[in-house]
Parts: sequence; C-alpha cells; structure tokens
Amino acid sequence: MPLSQQFGTLLLLALPIACASWTVTHEEVFREPREFCAKKSQDCRSLPERKFFYLFTCEYCFSHYVTIFFLVLTRFTLLDPGWRGYLMAWFALVWIANVYMSGFNRLRLEIKRENVEIAAETAVKETILKV
Repeated sequence: MPLSQQFGTLLLLALPIACASWTVTHEEVFREPREFCAKKSQDCRSLPERKFFYLFTCEYCFSHYVTIFFLVLTRFTLLDPGWRGYLMAWFALVWIANVYMSGFNRLRLEIKRENVEIAAETAVKETILKV
C-alpha cells in the first residue's frame, strides 16, 4: 500500500477508535457501567483487578484496546507488512485517536462556556427588563 494511502487510512481508522473510546468512557449511555468500574478500580484488593476496571474509565487506556480490535478487524499495518507494521499502526492509531478526542473535548468545553455566557447575559437582560 502506498504511503499516502496508509496515511489516509490511519487518519480515517482513528475516527471510529476515538468515537468508541470516547463513548464508553464519557457518554451518558455507559454511565452506570463506568461508575461501577470506577468504584471497582478503587476498591479491589489486587492491582491487576484495579487496573482492569480502570481501563473502562480512561479514554487513553481504553483506546489501546479498541485499537487492537480494529487492527484485528482490518489487518491494517503501517510502513511494514509484518508484526512491526502492526506495532507501528497500533501506536500511531492510538495517538491520532487521542488527538481527535482531545480536540472533541476542547470543542465541547468551548460550547459549554458559550452556553454559560449566553445564559448569564440572558439573565442580566431579564433582570434589567423587570426593573
């Protein structure tokens, strides 16, 4: 596969990885299982158990496992057709997916900030109109 096609595939394949990782670790639909895992990650006695449950609360950690799933599914390799290519693709996909998630998080924070500012301005205007 030409390098340009590998790069395009890398950028595109990181999108569903980021989406799945973000959804499981942040969205309301998985809140109850995530809260259960967060509690278990603090309460379990053994280190492997705590780390296992922590994986479902951290988007960075979880993205590694989602990436492995997508690599098995697509057999995507980067630069080398062998195991080295899978290893490079794994780390590159995790990195790109986390860049996407960071950008999405930043966008959500900006939207929330704007909504708070709009609500504050509206409250001030309503107060002025009542007086």
